[in-house]
Amino acid sequence: MPKRTPKRTIDKTDNTEKYLQMLRQMLRIRAFEENANKLYLSAKMPGLTHMYSGQEAVAVGICEALETSDYITSTHRGHGHCVAKGANIKQMFCELLGKEEGYCRGKGGSMHIADQANGNLGANAIVGGSAGIATGAAFSAKYLQKNDVAVCFFGDGALGQGLLYEVMNMASLWKLPVIYACENNLYGEYTHVSEMAAGELTARAKAFNIESFDVDGQDVLAVNQLTQNLVARARKGEGPFFIVLNTYRYFGHHVGDINRDYYRSKQEEQEWKEKRDPITNFSAWMLDNNMIDASELADIKTKISSEASDAVAYALDAAYPDEAEVTLHVYAE
Repeated sequence: MPKRTPKRTIDKTDNTEKYLQMLRQMLRIRAFEENANKLYLSAKMPGLTHMYSGQEAVAVGICEALETSDYITSTHRGHGHCVAKGANIKQMFCELLGKEEGYCRGKGGSMHIADQANGNLGANAIVGGSAGIATGAAFSAKYLQKNDVAVCFFGDGALGQGLLYEVMNMASLWKLPVIYACENNLYGEYTHVSEMAAGELTARAKAFNIESFDVDGQDVLAVNQLTQNLVARARKGEGPFFIVLNTYRYFGHHVGDINRDYYRSKQEEQEWKEKRDPITNFSAWMLDNNMIDASELADIKTKISSEASDAVAYALDAAYPDEAEVTLHVYAE
């Protein structure tokens, strides 16, 4: 089991507001996922969802280093990325419930939310499927001489997909401003990463002469600091980059994956939750450094919990799209 992230020394510059924003965003993702799970368990949400709980520091640490105009592409486990990039959770819940006000007017559901106004080019149910989209966005930014950067989120399971290697080769040859962010949550569905990926994960990108990094994905500050540096370098034409973010998903592969004893132990899950939780540890660090007090922390948690509950209630009452929309946004006229 990885060791608990060591205590940090507080920055001399006062970054309290920035850190509070990170904390709120991680709490917002956790609250969103808890409510999405309740919607599934109460049979109010069609289809499945893949929960992001436990991995919040990855999405927030990276997206807080980006501008609104920068691009991300997401995965089937994509709610965290969407929230971290600035999405409205009312519209997200509407999408999960198939409502007209959803980001894709209810047609995308959990695994296909896109929010182009905030640079989110969309989640993708195909493992590794968004790698080409992110690389294309980076190529577009360079070709049009824009200053934008693209981040491609994908899981360790995508390391078995040929598309990823094809586009990394292109990105390296053309020096594209793209960051490949591999969320290594240890399991590709029900298989441990050690049983499906030989050698070092970073070695795959190094083969294409792509500078690669390994970071504690449970430490939001470590993720953010590394990403800020790489984003700045990518804007200068020094990309692409590859990051392995070591993290852990608290729940199953999807909400129906409840009995997980056959591929991982309850003890393992409990140890990650008790010792490596990104929200608990970051909150404790802020408390230790007098950046927030216990009552302020409780108030933030209460407000975000209410915000999520209100968003669910709003989405449940929202209207479904008209039947006439069945072919809208499906065919090009």
